[in-house]
Amino acid sequence: MTAPQPDPRTAVTAALTPQPWDVIVIGGGASGLGSAVEAATRGHRVLLLEGHDYAKGTSSRSTKLVHGGVRYLAQGNVSLVREALRERGLLRQNAPHLVRDLEFVVPAYDWWAEPFYGIGLKMYDVLAGKLSLGSSKLLSKEKALEKTSTLQQDGLKGGILYHDGQFDDSRLAITLLRTLQDHGGVALNYAPVTGLLKEGSKVVGVKFRDGESGQEHEAHARVVINATGVWVDDIRQMEDASAKPMLSPSQGVHIVVDKKFLPGDSAIMIPRTDDGRVLFAVPWHDHVVIGTTDTAVPHASFEPRALEEEIEFILRTAGRYLSPAPTRADVQSVYAGLRPLVKPADDADTKAISRDHTIVISEGGLITLTGGKWTTYRRMGEDTVNRAEQQAGLPERLTVTPGLHLHGWSQEDRPDHWKVYGTDAPRIQALPGADVTLHPELPYTEAEVRWAARFEQARSVEDILARRTRALLLNARASLDIAPRVAEIIAEELGRDTAWQAEQVKAYRDLAQGYMLN
Repeated sequence: MTAPQPDPRTAVTAALTPQPWDVIVIGGGASGLGSAVEAATRGHRVLLLEGHDYAKGTSSRSTKLVHGGVRYLAQGNVSLVREALRERGLLRQNAPHLVRDLEFVVPAYDWWAEPFYGIGLKMYDVLAGKLSLGSSKLLSKEKALEKTSTLQQDGLKGGILYHDGQFDDSRLAITLLRTLQDHGGVALNYAPVTGLLKEGSKVVGVKFRDGESGQEHEAHARVVINATGVWVDDIRQMEDASAKPMLSPSQGVHIVVDKKFLPGDSAIMIPRTDDGRVLFAVPWHDHVVIGTTDTAVPHASFEPRALEEEIEFILRTAGRYLSPAPTRADVQSVYAGLRPLVKPADDADTKAISRDHTIVISEGGLITLTGGKWTTYRRMGEDTVNRAEQQAGLPERLTVTPGLHLHGWSQEDRPDHWKVYGTDAPRIQALPGADVTLHPELPYTEAEVRWAARFEQARSVEDILARRTRALLLNARASLDIAPRVAEIIAEELGRDTAWQAEQVKAYRDLAQGYMLN
């Protein structure tokens, strides 16, 4: 039996070293973790501070795809697609326990659809080069239905098959956290940055609060990277209150339904919806994720909520292509995420704004990274650390992340539920409760709760059910049923009392209500 580990808040002590850090990264999502891993693997001393939990925001609410972006190709952004396809291939090699190949069927209901989309997807293949996951090809009606048996058959002419990647977003975030630690970096969640330290006009560190003790601390660094996603403007305005906002956030919504709506192993891509986007129906953890939308929002929220019209749009569009059509009663979870889109020069629709990443360096030397997407997290980190080394006068070192095996790297063929842990899976299975499933409609065990509390800095019921496992997204109602037991196990691991447990269950109940339609 593995003994309980020291309280993860010992990271606070590690963060308070008297020697300045080379790099402080603010933000524990895709861009922040990618930047921190990039810096640490180059041998720099790195501290990462996350104000809530790792991947709390946008980085746990994606469509679960590692992809080049077929839609960006249609927009003519060939360079972005080429870069994303290369990064897709590298991530498939660097984290085979988290990324898998996935076949997509583009259904064709018009005579021109097959040649039109077929030519575009051949270009997609060419851009992937040696890192291609497979060649696209035309499908007869019979073959399309063989791959995706629940497609609407009336008027179906055939389809186009192409390949992309799929992953588990918040599990990749935790894997990057562990990779950062493996390379000597220090990371702390629930440590919001409350201000920036300056010497004259130069940014030389941060003020942060330990969210559990309430104590305020300072940490100095040669360079500070602001990688807080849709909240980058908040950090920028800590340095300069007059800094103009650079983001135009957009909301994307997904629904999750039972596997019966897409029983095979292939996904569906609907190439053009009423609002000009693409819509995906993707098999994921024995469920189906359908989305997404693109709705401009006036301000960022930590818990964005799906609008009624977004839910109706997804159900209406999916109903045109799937038989049977999913209804509101079939939705097991609905989630929304915010895209940190950089404001264009004009008032372009958010669908037309580039998803490429942007790096801005202030007069005081604060480096802000925003935009981008999970697929290109590694390249975002590489570009940002290159700039950070130049800005801070750090030794300029070559990147090693294109070939870096991430924590838990494994090509072993485990069941989907255990595969995301890679080589850590046997260690988790050796813990108490590995054979005790928390809920009959979910695959997760008591041992995984203990593991997350001991080794993955999980501090709350939400951390466990939303991000260390994916219970909240797979079946929000079932996740509510197991919240009391999860709170009890965390309390055992972290030394919390019954009052804490009750408070956690109530907080989680309030949260989960926002993920249910009925």
